[in-house]
Amino acid sequence: MKTQLAKLVSLQITDTEIRKHQKYIESANEKRAEIEQEFGTHASSIREIQNQAEALKAEKAKIEKDINESKTQLERADRNLKNSQNQKEYEAAMRETDVLQRQIATLETQMLEKLTAIDEVAKVLEERKEEIESLEGNLQKAISEFETELAKNVKALKSLNGKREEVFKTVPPAMSGVYNRLVQRSRDGIAVAEVKNDSCSSCFMKLRPQKMVELRRGTEIIKCESCTRILYILSEVATA
Repeated sequence: MKTQLAKLVSLQITDTEIRKHQKYIESANEKRAEIEQEFGTHASSIREIQNQAEALKAEKAKIEKDINESKTQLERADRNLKNSQNQKEYEAAMRETDVLQRQIATLETQMLEKLTAIDEVAKVLEERKEEIESLEGNLQKAISEFETELAKNVKALKSLNGKREEVFKTVPPAMSGVYNRLVQRSRDGIAVAEVKNDSCSSCFMKLRPQKMVELRRGTEIIKCESCTRILYILSEVATA
């Protein structure tokens, strides 16, 4: 009976490993998305600064255009002033000149502010230059490491499924049937539980002394009186 119990223990250990690898593989898409999101969040802060730099440059170009247009209008106003034929034309030209001069002064102040802002953003981007350049590489490295780990899990799962099939064939049908029913019934997939400190390691129920004696005797399959899992003492069985 101890030999059969040892096979069940081996089967349980294998099944636990299989569940672990299956869980990793089933969550692969979610894990990949988490990696991409982590780097995406990091990259978005950099993109925000880059977008700010582009916006400032566009605003600077518009101010330059407005200044040039205003200066062209000022030159025309100056000509009108010089060529004025009467007091009315002179005063109109003077008013236009004054408005344009104040407008150009305002635009030049705005230009100075934009240039200062552009310099500040450029400084930040320069400080983060290495980070920006390495970001894409780090993402690819993280994805590559994840793909490698995923491949290991797929390979391990295939090997474990083969091992399980070999072990399962050696378990008597009646016993394997009980095992399968217990696995299907439990949320954690544990049908065979180790006894630790005289207690079931799955439900933590302490075993009666008589049950411990029967378990150590090893002449029959002993189940937990609380969770009905098959029990074993590791030192009493040699796993197959």
